[in-house]
Amino acid sequence: MSNIQSAHVSPLPQHAGPTPALVLLLACGAGLSVASLYYSQPMLGLLGADLGATAGDTSLIPTFTQLGYALGILLLAPLGDRYDRRLIIVLKAVALTAALLASGCAPGIGLLLAASLGMGLAATLAQDILPTAATLAPAAQRGRIVGTVMTGLLLGILLSRVVSGFVAEQFGWRAMYFAAALPVATIGVVMWYRLPHIAPTTRASYLSLLGSLGSLWRRYPALRRAALAQGLLSVGFSAFWSTLAIMLHAEFGLGSAAAGAFGLAGAAGALAAPLAGRLADRRGPRPVAVFGAALTLTAFAILWLAPLLSAHLQLVLLVVGAIGFDFGIQAVLVAHQTIVYGLDPDARSRINAVLITGMFAGMAAGSALGGLALARLGWAGVVGVAVLASAGALLVRLGARH
Repeated sequence: MSNIQSAHVSPLPQHAGPTPALVLLLACGAGLSVASLYYSQPMLGLLGADLGATAGDTSLIPTFTQLGYALGILLLAPLGDRYDRRLIIVLKAVALTAALLASGCAPGIGLLLAASLGMGLAATLAQDILPTAATLAPAAQRGRIVGTVMTGLLLGILLSRVVSGFVAEQFGWRAMYFAAALPVATIGVVMWYRLPHIAPTTRASYLSLLGSLGSLWRRYPALRRAALAQGLLSVGFSAFWSTLAIMLHAEFGLGSAAAGAFGLAGAAGALAAPLAGRLADRRGPRPVAVFGAALTLTAFAILWLAPLLSAHLQLVLLVVGAIGFDFGIQAVLVAHQTIVYGLDPDARSRINAVLITGMFAGMAAGSALGGLALARLGWAGVVGVAVLASAGALLVRLGARH
């Protein structure tokens, strides 16, 4: 037996499940924490001018934040199987509050970059909240509860840019970081009192936990398929959102506020998460994943019709497409989480780390491919990247039995 298996701790006993108030608390915590990754993006122009930093230096701020998040998923998320997740969540909330306050107080770009890296590391508390929700939920309600928490997380991603752009324009970029610190601190305090203790499922060493990530990847084909399909869908998602503002400015003369408003369309798509969770509970997650991937492919493909329409109808088509593919992608993600969280209840934090790493690898690739496609082939090239990636995800799901 492996070190992980020999160091096993008995899983939690069955229970009635979390109350609606606790599920709402988990959803808010997930959304507020992951929103920290995206606050900087609409503020880079104001921030750079205020600090006297070059465009190249300011562009490193979101890069460092995402880098911290990726490192945190790989290096910190597995600790949720080794220690009480309640304690981990609260400690990360404290660290995230400190990083946000440090960002607001940063006198120069160097300290702001360091704080951004720390912010990304601590924001991974969202990836501790998700397996906590799966652990607290009875099996028959797991899809619905995880879907509800995912809605909070996704709304945090999609609305963060809208909020930060407005606050920074009205009150300054430092005010956004200070304002964001208060609700994160509040969530940490409330979770300390409201979350139950969650016993660890292993006593394995930290290095053994990290090593087990590869073992889990090899052991579970369903995990590999979920990570691959979600990564491919994330390619299209990131290619669209990372180039949208540039395209809107070039083609329609619209500014960053209009690009941020498209996040509201994406937020409507995020409502798919609880619906997908309920369907996964009733009909099984596989058909939900297939439907979501097919919807995503269709939503991206219809964007190719834009040149045939008037400028006004092109914008309407973009909104419809954004709602459609966001709805589809989030449905697939909830289905994948329902699948992988049931593979090994003792390794949910590590399994979640593998899935989300695949997702963020796809986002990074999509951002790079989207920029390259826009530069060489125009917006049609970006849509082509999204269509091909979504088609690949659909093929992965159609070929899966589970």
